Amino acid sequence: MLFEEFKNQFPNLNIKENEPLSLYTYTKTGGPADMLVFPNSAEEVKDVVLWAKKENLPLTVLGNASNLIVKDSGIHGIVMILTEMKQIKIEKKKITVQSGARLIDTSYAAYEAELTGLEFACGIPGSIGGAVYMNAGAYDGEVSEVIESVTVLTRDGEVKTFDNQELEFSYRHSRIQEIQDIVLEVVFQLKKGHSVDIKERMDELTFLRESKQPLEYPSCGSVFKRPAGYFTGKLIQEAGLQGKIWGGAQISMKHAGFIVNINQATATDYIELIHHIQEVIFEKNGVKLVPEVRIIGED
Repeated sequence: MLFEEFKNQFPNLNIKENEPLSLYTYTKTGGPADMLVFPNSAEEVKDVVLWAKKENLPLTVLGNASNLIVKDSGIHGIVMILTEMKQIKIEKKKITVQSGARLIDTSYAAYEAELTGLEFACGIPGSIGGAVYMNAGAYDGEVSEVIESVTVLTRDGEVKTFDNQELEFSYRHSRIQEIQDIVLEVVFQLKKGHSVDIKERMDELTFLRESKQPLEYPSCGSVFKRPAGYFTGKLIQEAGLQGKIWGGAQISMKHAGFIVNINQATATDYIELIHHIQEVIFEKNGVKLVPEVRIIGED
């Protein structure tokens, strides 16, 4: 009944009922969304946000679902995936990007415009909104270093713009995690560069990523934040955990900081293996591993 109301309210939107989120997550795991919607514009995002508030329905926003685990019971209420909002505009040294665009695509757009500063992001599969949410980074670069401003929608339907300082960036963190506003658009301030140098750096980082990361299997990327003074993969290796299989999930033989789906893993396999790693590493080293991956959904 509620689904039909939702469909009738937004006849032009792509809306799915009881849709398995395993079709969208990079781990290929996760239960269904009660209602899954793909808005095409900031106006449609706002309309859905206000309708969900009026109906007192929980609303969960996903980007590219790359650094994410959705629990096997799925997500109640409305799930909004923003990947249809992917416009990239370049003006002089600024790139304005909608939140559903991929960070990889944005880095290549910068290269084509001979703008430098996003080379580190050439292998990060997440969306721009997700990148802001967690201050995504790789190879000594983070998005916080090149973001000028971020436009968001509050859960009350108000549009706001934050400058870099107001976003309170730190390692794998931004203020968005506390306030839960929805990222609509990001402005990157880059520098003029030389296409040959930019491409050379991107090729170098792509080679490193392909040689060190288990890209041949579904995974959620790097599972844990790097603890101060340690390398996560090394801790897991030295604890004798590399290669450990839990259900259909395995600690990657290629990079111990990754968990890969080798045989129809469930989200529960992933979560239980994460907890097991945390327990073993704390017992052996006294180090608390904190997940970088976001774990959401119903128990």
